[in-house]
Amino acid sequence: MDWELLKLWAQLGVVCLKYLDESGCYCQSPTNYSYGRRGEQKRIQQPRRRGRRVNIFGVWEPKVRFDYALMLGTLKTSTYVQLMDWQAAIAQHRLRQTGLITVIIHDNASVHKSHLARQHHQRWQQQGLYVFFLPPYSPQMNRIEDEWLHLKRDELAGRVFEDEYELAIAIIEGVETRAANGNYQSERFIFN
Repeated sequence: MDWELLKLWAQLGVVCLKYLDESGCYCQSPTNYSYGRRGEQKRIQQPRRRGRRVNIFGVWEPKVRFDYALMLGTLKTSTYVQLMDWQAAIAQHRLRQTGLITVIIHDNASVHKSHLARQHHQRWQQQGLYVFFLPPYSPQMNRIEDEWLHLKRDELAGRVFEDEYELAIAIIEGVETRAANGNYQSERFIFN
C-alpha cells in the first residue's frame, strides 16, 4: 500500500484518511517583516524570558476535522499512545457506523516507531485504526504541515505572549478560528 493509493481510496470514500504531526510554538514570535511609517523604525518589545515550547499534537482529516492536544515539553511515547487510543476510539465508532477503516499518516518520529507504540498497533487495528508511515524526509507529503503553517502565519505571527498559558490560549483560539472559517470540526484532547 502506498500514499497515492491511500489518497485515492479516501477520495472514493473507501477509507478515512488523517494526518498526524507535532509542531511547537514559543512565546516569542519571529518577525518576518513589518510595516511602519517612513523614517521610523518598527519595534516589537519582547520579554527577555524565552519560555518553554508549547507543543501542538494534531490529527487532521482535511476539510472535516482537526483533533489536537497541547503540552509543554517533548512528546513521549506514553503521551503519544494516549492520543492514539483516543483516535482509535473515534475510528472504532466510525467503523461501526459506516464500515470505514481509518488510516493515520505518520512521519518517522522515534516515538511513533518505538517498541511501546508498536505494541498497540494490533489493538488499534482491531478498532479500525491503521498507521501508515511516510518515507523518511518527506514532510511535503504530510498535509497537516500546511495547517501548522497557516496557524502560525495567520493566527500567531507577530504576537508576543507573556507566558506559556497565554500562548496556549492563543493556539486554542487560532485552531477554533481556522475550524470555523474552514467549516470543519475541531476537538481538543486533554492528557491525564
